[in-house]
Amino acid sequence: MHIDEIFKRDSTTLSYEFFPPRSESGWSSLFESIREFESLKPSFVSVTYGAGGSTRDRTHELVVRLRRETTLDPIPHLTCVGHSHDEISAILERYAQAGVSNILALRGDPPQGGDTAPAGDFPFAADLVRKIRSTGERLGVPGGFGIGVAGFPEGHPETPNTLVQIEHLKAKVDAGADYICSQMFFDNPSFLDWCERCRIAGIEVPIVAGIMPITSISGLRRMADLAAGTRFPAPLLKALERCKDDPESVERVGTHWAAEQCRDLIDHGVRGIHFYTLNKSRATREVHRTLGLMAGPSALSN
Repeated sequence: MHIDEIFKRDSTTLSYEFFPPRSESGWSSLFESIREFESLKPSFVSVTYGAGGSTRDRTHELVVRLRRETTLDPIPHLTCVGHSHDEISAILERYAQAGVSNILALRGDPPQGGDTAPAGDFPFAADLVRKIRSTGERLGVPGGFGIGVAGFPEGHPETPNTLVQIEHLKAKVDAGADYICSQMFFDNPSFLDWCERCRIAGIEVPIVAGIMPITSISGLRRMADLAAGTRFPAPLLKALERCKDDPESVERVGTHWAAEQCRDLIDHGVRGIHFYTLNKSRATREVHRTLGLMAGPSALSN
């Protein structure tokens, strides 16, 4: 289903992110988790794409299996780092043939061990958005591909000037993006303020909030590395510090914080919530249960 139709159907979308398994043995455990996510009836799911296209084939395989073997509506990530026009065209043609309606367009990061991105035909994500838009029209995809792009509520490390950062985001929207999915955040006021600044800049497409429940202290530290600049509010850190030696309590604190974030965001009329799941369903299911959303997005429309 085209992303525009999904937003028309669901007053608040609920969605999840998966990543392809790193080995053949990982497929069965991944699909056990996916079956649990499927029972939550999400609006859509997304599938990540490794740095420099390193998981290209596994991403495509997972997307196709999700379409063939589940009721989930998958949105593959696609990055422009190191890719030529012909390579992107070929990838999009495969997705069109598989009946995929939507793409999440990202600039992407260089492969591990590389300080700079390898050369490609797409310097910026906005260039990739234009390519996806024109290719979808050429291939006759109904309504063209629906296109999502990334947003950074607490800034991007490569663009410390927040005014310029918003200009870059608007350039992606002006190039043809249909919605924005935010990087993970833990401070709702910062996210809501950023949404207001987006509107002031003339960005009117739906903005989906990225949420990742904290389930361990080591996971917290990995998040801090992965999402440079992310703010961890002092009340959250205090709560985690009090129970840092009890893994179960750490997970309960992280899940409770995520649930309260989601409750507050829903109360503020957020357009969607996207859970960064790390392929694990328990914490996300607990957030759903706490919010009374086990019936999926339709529960928000009642």
